[in-house]
Amino acid sequence: MNEIQAFILGIVQGLTEYLPVSSSGHLQIGHYLLGTADSGSLAFDVMVHVATVCATLVILRKEVFWIFKGLFRWDGRMNAEQKYTLNILISMIPIGIVGLCFKDYVDAIFEGSLVVVGVCLLVTASLLAMTHFYKPQERESISPLHAFIIGIAQAVAVLPGLSRSGSTIATGLLLGNDKQKLAQFSFLMVIPPILGEALLDFKHMVAPSAEYLAEHGEQAAVSTTALAVGFVAAFISGCFACKWMIDIVKRCKLIYFAIYCAVVGLLAIGLTIF
Repeated sequence: MNEIQAFILGIVQGLTEYLPVSSSGHLQIGHYLLGTADSGSLAFDVMVHVATVCATLVILRKEVFWIFKGLFRWDGRMNAEQKYTLNILISMIPIGIVGLCFKDYVDAIFEGSLVVVGVCLLVTASLLAMTHFYKPQERESISPLHAFIIGIAQAVAVLPGLSRSGSTIATGLLLGNDKQKLAQFSFLMVIPPILGEALLDFKHMVAPSAEYLAEHGEQAAVSTTALAVGFVAAFISGCFACKWMIDIVKRCKLIYFAIYCAVVGLLAIGLTIF
C-alpha cells in the first residue's frame, strides 16, 4: 500500500464512518478497486478507525467534557450525566455479546464478499428511506429501552455494508428520539466498541493465533508513512463528516443517502456478477 492509496482510503473511512453509507463496506470496495486487500489492510483499518474515534472526541468535546464533569458527582440520585453514561453502557451490551462471541465467525463467512456488501447496502438504503416516510412524535430524551434497541441495531451492523451510523440513527428516529441528541448519542456510543475492536485486531496482528492465520493468512507489512497518511486523512475528513452529519440528521435529510446506498449496493453486486 503506497501513500496515495492510503490517502484515498483514509478519506473514504473518515467520511463513511459518520455518513450513513457503511464505512466497512466502502473500505472493502476501496481495497478491492485499489488492489490493497492483502497489503497490510488490517493494520491500516485499525489505524483509520482510531483516527475517526479521535475526530469524534474533538467534534463532540463539549459533550464529552459534560459527561465526565458530572459522572463522578453524587447528589443522592443519578444526575443527567450519569443517566447518559448508563444509556451508553446499555447500548454496548448487544455489540459486546456479538463482538466477543460471533465477530470472528461473521468475518470468516462474509469478509471480502462484495455481494454481501451490496445486499447490506440495500438494507441500509431501506432503513434510511423509512425515516423519510415515517416520522413519529419526538421524545425529549433517549430512554434505557431505546438505548438497548439502538444497541441491537449497532450489533447487527457488524455485517459489512450495513452502516453502523445509518442503522443506529435510523432506528432512533423510527423510535421517535430527538434528532440532534440522537446523532450525538449515536456517535458517542460507538467509541468504546471501535476501540475494543481495534484492540482485538491489534492483538491478532501482534500475536496471531493458528485459527486466525488459517482464515486470514499472514498480513503484509504496511509502511509507517502510509499509516500516518491514512490516519491524518481519516481524522480530518472525519471531523468534517461528523459535523456535517449532525446537521443532516437535525434536518432529517437522509433520503439522499438512501438513494446513494441503493446505487452503490447495486454496483457492488454488479462488480461481482459481471
